Amino acid sequence: MAPRKRGGRGISFIFCCFRNNDHPEITYRLRNDSNFALQTMEPSLPMPPGEELDVMFSELVDELDLTDKHREAMFALPAEKKWQIYCSKKKEQEENKGATSWPEFYIDQLNSMAARKSLLALEKEEEEERSKTIESLKTALRTKPMRFVTRFIDLDGLSCILNFLKTMDYETSESRIHTSLIGCIKALMNNSQGRAHVLAHSESINVIAQSLSTENIKTKVAVLEILGAVCLVPGGHKKVLQAMLHYQKYASERTRFQTLINDLDKSTGRYRDEVSLKTAIMSFINAVLSQGAGVESLDFRLHLRYEFLMLGIQPVIDKLREHENSTLDRHLDFFEMLRNEDELEFAKRFELVHIDTKSATQMFELTRKRLTHSEAYPHFMSILHHCLQMPYKRSGNTVQYWLLLDRIIQQIVIQNDKGQDPDSTPLENFNIKNVVRMLVNENEVKQWKEQAEKMRKEHNELQQKLEKKERECDAKTQEKEEMMQTLNKMKEKLEKETTEHKQVKQQVADLTAQLHELSRRAVCASIPGGPSPGAPGGPFPSSSPGSLPPPPPPPLPGGMLPPPPPPLPPGGPPPPPGPPPLGGIMPPPGAPLGLALKKKNIPQPTNALKSFNWSKLPENKLEGTVWTEIDDTKVFKILDLEDLERTFSAYQRQQKEADAIDDTLSSKLKVKELSVIDGRRAQNCNILLSRLKLSNDEIKRAILTMDEQEDLPKDMLEQLLKFIPEKGDIDLLEEHKHELDRMAKADRFLFEMSRINHYQQRLQSLYFKKKFAERVAEVKPKVEAIRSGSEEVFRSGALKQLLEVVLAFGNYMNKGQRGNAYGFKISSLNKIADTKSSIDKNITLLHYLITIVENKYPKVLNLNEELRDIPQAAKVNMTELDKEINTLRSGLKAVEMELEYQKSQPTQPGDKFVSVVSQFITVASFSFSDVEDLLAEAKDLFTKAVKHFGEEAGKIQPDEFFGIFDQFLQAVSEAKQENENMRKKKEEEERRARMETQLKEQRERERKMRKTKENSEESGEFDDLVSALRSGEVFDKDLSKLKRNRKRITNQMTDSSRERPVTKLNF
Repeated sequence: MAPRKRGGRGISFIFCCFRNNDHPEITYRLRNDSNFALQTMEPSLPMPPGEELDVMFSELVDELDLTDKHREAMFALPAEKKWQIYCSKKKEQEENKGATSWPEFYIDQLNSMAARKSLLALEKEEEEERSKTIESLKTALRTKPMRFVTRFIDLDGLSCILNFLKTMDYETSESRIHTSLIGCIKALMNNSQGRAHVLAHSESINVIAQSLSTENIKTKVAVLEILGAVCLVPGGHKKVLQAMLHYQKYASERTRFQTLINDLDKSTGRYRDEVSLKTAIMSFINAVLSQGAGVESLDFRLHLRYEFLMLGIQPVIDKLREHENSTLDRHLDFFEMLRNEDELEFAKRFELVHIDTKSATQMFELTRKRLTHSEAYPHFMSILHHCLQMPYKRSGNTVQYWLLLDRIIQQIVIQNDKGQDPDSTPLENFNIKNVVRMLVNENEVKQWKEQAEKMRKEHNELQQKLEKKERECDAKTQEKEEMMQTLNKMKEKLEKETTEHKQVKQQVADLTAQLHELSRRAVCASIPGGPSPGAPGGPFPSSSPGSLPPPPPPPLPGGMLPPPPPPLPPGGPPPPPGPPPLGGIMPPPGAPLGLALKKKNIPQPTNALKSFNWSKLPENKLEGTVWTEIDDTKVFKILDLEDLERTFSAYQRQQKEADAIDDTLSSKLKVKELSVIDGRRAQNCNILLSRLKLSNDEIKRAILTMDEQEDLPKDMLEQLLKFIPEKGDIDLLEEHKHELDRMAKADRFLFEMSRINHYQQRLQSLYFKKKFAERVAEVKPKVEAIRSGSEEVFRSGALKQLLEVVLAFGNYMNKGQRGNAYGFKISSLNKIADTKSSIDKNITLLHYLITIVENKYPKVLNLNEELRDIPQAAKVNMTELDKEINTLRSGLKAVEMELEYQKSQPTQPGDKFVSVVSQFITVASFSFSDVEDLLAEAKDLFTKAVKHFGEEAGKIQPDEFFGIFDQFLQAVSEAKQENENMRKKKEEEERRARMETQLKEQRERERKMRKTKENSEESGEFDDLVSALRSGEVFDKDLSKLKRNRKRITNQMTDSSRERPVTKLNF
């Protein structure tokens, strides 16, 4: 039988029947032994309102420390029964008020008792009084409300009990006071909060274990029951093992379980027929072996059991069979059957039936066979060799060396992979995992790391190449698909135009035949008189106004003729007309003809100098100024130009020491890189080039070939557009083109790019080409959303039906001028939820509308399906969409202009601009034309849809129009969910009402069960755990499993040569 859950604290008359999830009938008794039951007591005070009652009842339930199941049952009671329970409990508390009902009284008594340590000076009556006080505390901890226990914990009452236990003398430890104090701790642990407080206390379990030193059998039994039950609590098993280790030091024992085995073996004096203590010891041993890490770990169970076997527990168990006590035999059976099962499982590791752990020879042979021909065998031999060298003197600390070796091996066996010890650590700060990690060969690890790093680099390089090839394949595939789509569309368009052309040609032929027929008839009719020229009925001239002229030729793909090419940047090849001659100085525009400016003879520096950031005065403004009287050429004769050049040089020269042998040799100069562009701009350009990981020639080739190999990602192209060589940069770079080898990386890049014809226009065209498909892919869904959204609202039958219902609602609810309507603005849909019900403010007209629709118009429920594209259409802003279309149009036009310009230029080797862009323009123009057609269609459909709902087309945008429907659909979904929640809540209330009716029908049977429970002694969760442990019920599941395997184990044991025979078990 599994341990039962506790029902409550001090109110057994309430929870006697909660096992069946039924509401109890509350009755009261005069005495426990009385058979006279009172009727349900009516409370003397009037019942407060429902909310206030729930608050008061919640406080009462919190004091009772109930399980979740019983709490739910309490709150499910009707209001009248809640008020009865509350009044009866409060009355009981009023009757029990007094000095002894507060924790402070008991804590003061405990402190005063601890101060008087000896019982020798006490009279018998005073000793009885102290015993009654502690018993009263034990009862209070079991029966008082939750706040009593909480107050006792807050006042550190546990520490007072533990301090009393630690300081009591021998006479007190052998008296009933000691047993009662242990009972107080047990009662405190019977409460969930108290149990957590005891387990969290740093000394509580250790002090409880110290009480095993007493000779009082009842005290020992109580302590062992507490320790055994703590083993079953999560996290308690290791605390118990630590407490036993503490007791070993406290009692100066050789091992931690020595006292238990001694008490188990005692059979004289008071221990002769004492079965309760022996049962408690065996239940504790079984709990220690089977709980904690022993639930899963065979090695841990073998480790702990060997500790008991070394103390001689097996002969003691054989002797305990003589008591013939069923409960004791049950614990003995579990111990032996679990041992047999573990030993059989352990023997399977060596493919044996049994291992004789008392035979050193057999254990050595098994270990040797297991390690032979393995890498560990030399270390095993080394261990044996050094064991022979260990000191073996009988005196001194020789045994401590073997103890150290024993503990190291124990820790290796029981420590898990995370370095955690389920048992108290044999050796502190000894982590097996860390030690093993230190023993790994560092050189081997280093070699593997180097190899892994090399392979990682190779992998990265291959990954980059693969990604590059994938980009190329994706680009080619995308271009191919776009080309095929364009060709298919062009084919369809051509077929359509061909068909139309044939029809027109046929119409022209028919009309021509009709004209000839009419002419012939007119000639025949006019032969007798001879028709006059131009008379009616005469022949038509060949160029008759009625004849149809042939259709004009189709326009060129480029539309209008391209404009003249834009001017070239400085440094590029000259345009066709040719630039003005560079020789000579052109007179400035607007300069006076009478002012003759002679050319200045300015000496030139040998190296580039830093620039002087001035603003030049235009030459046409010099007349009449002081500058006409100044001649700076005189100053050059006076200045030390070499010093000036050295001081303000654009780059520094570093002298290199000459050869030490010949001091007369001149020093060699080491020149830094030449940089003439802005430092910040050069730094950013260097960062970009380092990210590109391409040389200038590779970048140049990619631009000329329009990046056929996909070397330039779109984001890199966007950054390259920020570093177009400016006119000032080109002028400076041209001045130093003879020092090309000494240019900095950024300067060299800008110089190389400036040599490309129309570099900026090429780069912009390449960027537009790469981004075109992406931009079209962004625009098309928006256009499709407007088109599909317009069609959906125009054709939706569910929406039409819903509007019809709403119109009916409005005309019915509105009177006067607001009523008698033939339609309403669609924005009114989102105002339906503003009308609230007069009965329930949580219900709106929208909730009611949905209810009506679900019952009367089920087709309207498909509204979300019919308007599924409305949310996307509501996100489209037509202004932004037109701006994106115009950007595409202007970009495409710019690429066409650049294509016309490049066609007029001589083709350079490797330049594929014309071929690539011509193909792109063909595809892109058709794709863009398709987008424009879709947009025109979408706008027409949108205008039609807007007018369909009575709105003005020019005053409402798609995001506003479709946003109204989107908001309404969301409100409908939310209201539908709220209706569902209200329906479920109503069903739950009806279910509760039915349940209460069923409970009333079963009251008679419940009353009988309650009477039975009221006569039994009340206990709590921890008491149930202790009772199950004492009776062995907690091991029932494992015991039944072991019994099923008994026959198999016995047969296997019989065939093996065991030193210890299998003990005959009592079932």
